[in-house]
Amino acid sequence: MAGTNGIPGLSDLSTVPVWIDSAPLPIVKERLFDVVSAQMGKVVHQAQSANVDEALAAAESSYKAWIGGWKDELYEKRRDLLLRVADIYEQRATEMARFMVDETSCPQYFAEFNVKNAVQHLRETASAISGIRGSVPQVTERNIFAVTIKEPIGPVMVIVPWNGALVLSTRAISNAIATGCTVLLKASELCPLTHHAIVSAFTAAGAPAGLLNQIQCRRDDAAAVTDALIADPRIRKVEFIGSQAVGRVVGQLCAKYLKPILMELGGKGPALVMDDADLGKAAEMCARGATLHHGQVCFSTERVLVQRAVYEEFVGHLTRAFEEMESAGSAVNVQGARHAYEMLEDAREKGAKFLVGGPEYVEGDQTKACLRPTLLTDTTPEMQIWDDETFGPSTSLFVFDDDADGIFKANDSKYGLSAAVHTSNWERGLKVAKALEYGQVQINNLTAYDMVSLPIGGVKGSGWGNANSSWYLEEFLVEKTVNFHGTAGDGGFYTSR
Repeated sequence: MAGTNGIPGLSDLSTVPVWIDSAPLPIVKERLFDVVSAQMGKVVHQAQSANVDEALAAAESSYKAWIGGWKDELYEKRRDLLLRVADIYEQRATEMARFMVDETSCPQYFAEFNVKNAVQHLRETASAISGIRGSVPQVTERNIFAVTIKEPIGPVMVIVPWNGALVLSTRAISNAIATGCTVLLKASELCPLTHHAIVSAFTAAGAPAGLLNQIQCRRDDAAAVTDALIADPRIRKVEFIGSQAVGRVVGQLCAKYLKPILMELGGKGPALVMDDADLGKAAEMCARGATLHHGQVCFSTERVLVQRAVYEEFVGHLTRAFEEMESAGSAVNVQGARHAYEMLEDAREKGAKFLVGGPEYVEGDQTKACLRPTLLTDTTPEMQIWDDETFGPSTSLFVFDDDADGIFKANDSKYGLSAAVHTSNWERGLKVAKALEYGQVQINNLTAYDMVSLPIGGVKGSGWGNANSSWYLEEFLVEKTVNFHGTAGDGGFYTSR
């Protein structure tokens, strides 16, 4: 890694440290772990795994920074910090994108999109801060004047994923900081340098010590560290972005310690193709939505439901779209590709039919991390692929008879993150969208779509709470009621109104 980038402080970094109070902790060789590029098939650098003592030291730092001034910092100071960070992202865009490609094996265009979209989130969040306000509610006593005040909840532990490594992490960190919270970032062990580049940008922008701390853990250390931090009273809220399986574990821990949590989990996104849709365009959108970033997007199109009247014609379009794809890129690691492969193998053994691809690697792939884009049909409930996220470049075909049948089949999932409806009739599309049990519905577009000024969130098993702009800020605020009592009253408990 030495000398491969131009970011001050990271230019010669071969080991990602634990970062507390704007400084790295001393490296302990026994706790180093390798960060491997699946695409290159080699170790790109190492990172230090935090232990429980270091994690709690990070919590103490976050708490001191919050109680010591950030919770009361003027809004323009918070706004201007985010705007400076956005400028630094643009200056460091090439290097930040390269870190993401090296660590997660994502396509170059996806890494560049992450940087660009992260900048948009930073600036949108900065612009929304001045909209935080309380209220003067009506009261039922003559001698009382009441106000409500929005206050930051306190230090937030943010557990972020490796997919969408820059944008999802930046989004979470910036919104908590914008409200007056401090952040303890638990970086992904698969891309700690990408996440450290975010911390570096905040540091360069003038973030005070303790505002943003970073730890990362080996898999063997993660459970003990996560449990200790969620149990710690200095951490006031948790945000988790990741799989439903891990989210269930983290959510149970938060319930155990009565800790509020914001969660964005996985999806099994359906795209409904109605009989009046532009079939060629819909097929292109479904194919792209299924294979974007090797299918490693929680908003991926994992199911395509087609109205019976146009099923055969549409399948022809979609089959051609998949056949024209030579590759969907690379999985983040061999284990991730193997998981998706085994789900396809399970489907084949239980009777699924493959129109394109199958449990196969791309021809010539020596890494065993690149699966063929795959289109399958005849899936059944006993198959793992029926309602589990594949996180691979595949989608399953289904047929429906009328709108009600399509809605029922689309909603027949434990997930509820994102869906799409393809139709030439906007009124029809809106009616279907309103009936779908998903946090967001795209009409005539990919299921994988996000705009920084619009709320996104999941329902059912895809989490709860909202991200983006003012909706995201509200997740890190608590509302306090302050009552001013006049001298003539006795508290209202002993006199009639």
